[in-house]
Amino acid sequence: MNKNISGISTQAAAYLERIGYDGTVEPTAAVLARLQECHIYHVPYENLDIINGVPLSLDREDLYDKIVSRRRGGYCFELNALFGWLLEELGFRVTHYFARFWRDEPNPPPMRRHHILRVEAEGHCYVCDVGVGGSVPVRPLVLEEGFEQNQGTECYRLEKDAFFGWMLCEWKHGHWCRLYSFTEEPQLLQDYAMASYWCEHAPESIFTQTAMVFIRTPEGRNTVAGDEFRVFTSNGVTSWVPKTTEEYHQALQKHFGIVLG
Repeated sequence: MNKNISGISTQAAAYLERIGYDGTVEPTAAVLARLQECHIYHVPYENLDIINGVPLSLDREDLYDKIVSRRRGGYCFELNALFGWLLEELGFRVTHYFARFWRDEPNPPPMRRHHILRVEAEGHCYVCDVGVGGSVPVRPLVLEEGFEQNQGTECYRLEKDAFFGWMLCEWKHGHWCRLYSFTEEPQLLQDYAMASYWCEHAPESIFTQTAMVFIRTPEGRNTVAGDEFRVFTSNGVTSWVPKTTEEYHQALQKHFGIVLG
């Protein structure tokens, strides 16, 4: 694989350009935080291939083609797999974990259907996740029990549960709410194939029900739920449903950078 002047692969350099990162590439905690933040602000969370019947691939080259070359997004099994590869390319030590996603779960406890990363930097372990649509940590969280970690107007805390292991909680409506839980059992990338297949094909999977697209913006966030687009800014919310397929595709490109083809 070709190397550029910074000593990283040309593929990694193109990935950094994709997420709008132009800083140093040393494997430090500050660089890790900036990489995750850039990723969340530049790469949308989306399930449009599932909704449109386009088979997913978790092969690294296919993920690179989709997310970097074609500038699409994806969901956790796609986004965190490729982000983990980038971090390893930059010299970080990465461990892949399975998680149970608790937020909005109608029949708890949830199954293991979420992919997250543990990343080591400067002697500390961090939870990294670029694969969730909605309000989630923009920057990595220190893997430390009971430590309240503020990120803007949001606050998170990791707790320990005797059965479910680490429990990531968010401060919401005046109390701590469960976001997702995970145990420290390292996973291989192929271990996610069955869970991703279920998410892609099961009639009861939320990913097969309706289109879900999300991206953070400097002003707030842009979302799609079904056919409805919503743009959140400090001035409020603008929502609309495109009248034609052409308008729908134009809105995807304008607000998420997504070009379907």
